[in-house]
Amino acid sequence: METGQTVTPIPQWNIVVIAAIAAGIQFGWALQLSLLTPYVQTLGVPHVWAAFIWLCGPISGLVVQPIVGYSSDRCTSRIGRRRPFIAAGACFVAIAVFMIGFAKDIGHRSGDSLQNPTKPRAVAIFVTGFWILDVANNMLQGPCRAFLADLSSNDHKRMRIANAWFSFFMAVGNVLGYAAGSFSGLHKLLPFTQTTACDVYCANLKTCFIIDIVFLLSITITAITTVKETPITRKEAGDEEDNEGRSSGRAFFAELVMAFKTLKKPMWLLLLVTCLNWMAWFPFLLYDTDWMGAEVYGGKVKGSASQQKLYDEGVRAGALGLMINSIVLAFASLGLEPVSRLIGGVKNMWGVVNLILAACLAGTVWVTKVAEAWRGEHGPQILTPPPTSIKTSALALFGLLGIPLA
Repeated sequence: METGQTVTPIPQWNIVVIAAIAAGIQFGWALQLSLLTPYVQTLGVPHVWAAFIWLCGPISGLVVQPIVGYSSDRCTSRIGRRRPFIAAGACFVAIAVFMIGFAKDIGHRSGDSLQNPTKPRAVAIFVTGFWILDVANNMLQGPCRAFLADLSSNDHKRMRIANAWFSFFMAVGNVLGYAAGSFSGLHKLLPFTQTTACDVYCANLKTCFIIDIVFLLSITITAITTVKETPITRKEAGDEEDNEGRSSGRAFFAELVMAFKTLKKPMWLLLLVTCLNWMAWFPFLLYDTDWMGAEVYGGKVKGSASQQKLYDEGVRAGALGLMINSIVLAFASLGLEPVSRLIGGVKNMWGVVNLILAACLAGTVWVTKVAEAWRGEHGPQILTPPPTSIKTSALALFGLLGIPLA
């Protein structure tokens, strides 16, 4: 995303206010990662199809962010070129979150049977809302970062400070989101969320998303009303296109392909390792709380009432683990630069943290086997949480994974 416009340096608090939007964005992401995979299974969607639903994130990131970035760079709206996209993104997030949280209620009113394990109407509403949410999050995040670059006035030091604030507020949003997801009594704040079609777990998720809507909209409205933006004229937008060789007349993705063709071998190796890195990350990020509920705690989404309760306890424990992960992430981010100097540079640091990632993911297999062995000793019918040692080991893995995530 471009930042060709040069503006007079503005007060530091403007950067902080815009960066704070990251807390609202990340609050919603945290809720998605901790609660939605277990929730979608209560709608009757099996594990394998739940993974397909999550494909929206990478697809929207690949397609939506470049298009939104290109469009906002050339937006000539009288209220600025970033703020219209930020406002629209926040509104779409609110709509999508409402659809997800109230999917069971809307599906039930539309004809879904409470006795049928699969709720097709609720699934359709959920999937639609989920895809809108991922698109809207990408639509919101890109212009926020570009706005920070605009406000930094091409000053590299101010840009580093702006990015530091953005990362800080992402960590704040993560902690708040995972903390909300780990609290089992949150629905008591909004008693109307528990309905005939929506049980306690669903009501907690619904309450979390209502809080997310209020939180994100409050931050966004404050930011776009207090921080002003100088609009660009059509001539300035046209000049930017001329400086880029009339890129608007060429296909954007054709330019992207040309950029890849010019990459050197070391960069291709870097991208390959990064690809493998995220292939390792995504299964954990999608199924971490489900892993705690089903594999570590031994609960079931569609078992008896006791098994469902045990599963819910595991999911909340997983959300607690993700909160610990975010806290470690925040501190590890601050320590990356000095530690990398101690161990010989960024390349060595990157190699070490990838080894930590591999060891921790292998550790999840070990924790699963230990939990299964414990249940085997006490009989498969045991419906109590695992001992403290197993829970502590699982939470320790969540915490350690904050280091490579940083």
